[in-house]
Amino acid sequence: MTNRHLLSGPEPDPARDAGHADPPPRVGFFTDTSVCIGCKACEVACKEWNALPEDGLSLTGMSYDNTQGLGASTWRHVAFIEQSAPAPEGRTRLPLLDGEPGPAGAGELRWLMSSDVCKHCTHAACLDVCPTGSLFRTEFGTVVVQDDICNGCGYCVPACPYGVIEQRPSDGRAFKCTMCYDRLGAGQEPACAKACPTESIRFGPLDELRERAALRVDELHEAGVAGARLYGHEPDDGVGGDGAFFLLLDEPEVYGLPPAPVVTTRDLPTMWKHAGAAALSLLGGVALSFAVAARGRR
Repeated sequence: MTNRHLLSGPEPDPARDAGHADPPPRVGFFTDTSVCIGCKACEVACKEWNALPEDGLSLTGMSYDNTQGLGASTWRHVAFIEQSAPAPEGRTRLPLLDGEPGPAGAGELRWLMSSDVCKHCTHAACLDVCPTGSLFRTEFGTVVVQDDICNGCGYCVPACPYGVIEQRPSDGRAFKCTMCYDRLGAGQEPACAKACPTESIRFGPLDELRERAALRVDELHEAGVAGARLYGHEPDDGVGGDGAFFLLLDEPEVYGLPPAPVVTTRDLPTMWKHAGAAALSLLGGVALSFAVAARGRR
């Protein structure tokens, strides 16, 4: 099914657009990085519930983060970002994470921690390019990979604007977060949200989470945390809004997130039109050549 990101009007209902006649309210994640303590309980809970294999757990020497990024066997990843710089003029550092003094002349040391996950985009390019139907939209509005149907073509990997999906080296099949689809069907919250000790990861109806997130940003601004901002919550952004959005304390690039993600299949309708026109022109030229050749033989 082709995404409907070019259509204007009310905010789309991805589950209904996917053919679910009477879907429940769309659900998602709101990750508040201002209260993340980097415990990685979400990573552990995700691996345990989904029976994900161990994937390295090796320190790079550049960070205390021992899982490094999202991948086929890491569906939740807590990023550790260490900042050492003077506070910008007029900006108050987050009191929860002011840390220790940095090197001489470098200002304060600040840790930013963020639990990253698949964004479950409203306009998911991975769905557009999957040739087998392995990727599908659930009744909850989430995006799931059926690994037993995946043929390992890998088309979904470059299609994801966030670089979330990865293929396992052992067999080439693609894997990513399912938002614990099996738990949702049983009326339970995802394992990562259940395990988070600070409620940094909130799960629930997406509309309610957006309201809660806006209030939290206002609260932080009033407390002097001028850098607090939301990411992925706007329904009119390049991917139609995310089913998993974040409260960040700095620019998205600091967290390894694209500042302006765009659905990578946005130009497909135009491309198909041009391809169709070119094919018709080619067929017309071939037909004309045959007609001219036939006249010449008379």
